[in-house]
Amino acid sequence: MAIVDEVVEGDRATLLAPVTGSSGSLHDEILAGLRRYLIEGNLPDGARIPERLLCETMGVSRTPLREALKVLASEGLVELLPNRGARVRAFTENDIRELFEVMGGLEALAGRLACERITDAEIAGVEQMHYDMYASYMRRDLPAYFALNQKIHLAILAAAGNSVLTTTYTNFSSRLQRVRYNANRENHKDRWGEAMREHEQILDALQRRSGLELSDILFRHLQNKRVAALRYLDDHPSEVGDQGQPA
Repeated sequence: MAIVDEVVEGDRATLLAPVTGSSGSLHDEILAGLRRYLIEGNLPDGARIPERLLCETMGVSRTPLREALKVLASEGLVELLPNRGARVRAFTENDIRELFEVMGGLEALAGRLACERITDAEIAGVEQMHYDMYASYMRRDLPAYFALNQKIHLAILAAAGNSVLTTTYTNFSSRLQRVRYNANRENHKDRWGEAMREHEQILDALQRRSGLELSDILFRHLQNKRVAALRYLDDHPSEVGDQGQPA
């Protein structure tokens, strides 16, 4: 029995595929599949994780599934319920505001440092990812767009060359992946299009190695995404609690 994404982009429906073991690590494959499934909004905020159904769909036992859920709980995507399984993490408006404020500051610092240390080859890599992301945007392929979007932000972070910043950023970023993904679905003045234009500004400032300018652009980019995320939250209030969700 396949679990189908309840929110379809164009004619695309996301399926949680059976685990094949071809990647070499059963744990990593289960974890990656579940993480993507949750980030892309296949279960609403606050919904119970249907462990039995997920096990049947992925073709795995509950033990490796629950190990993956523990990792996702450490990343802030799910909440473990004592003796009652797990549910999708739901953020309050204040949670989202505070997390985006911190993330904006971290990305701003990463942008400034990256402009001081990035190589020509690294800039060329970001440029190629940007054009690939634009192609995904034109196809309205949100999953592919989002994956490339995150790679660009991580490439800037890597170019900053600060391990403490990287550790701190990773800790906060994992909590916001689902929220950032949903922000692109917010339709007020085509937020997705606005985000694409902001990324054009990010690339331009990076190519010119204008650290202060890139810092400001990245901070505004995160705050605009926060506004979009909050609007999306207002338009899609969670209607699923602990009742009626198969464990």
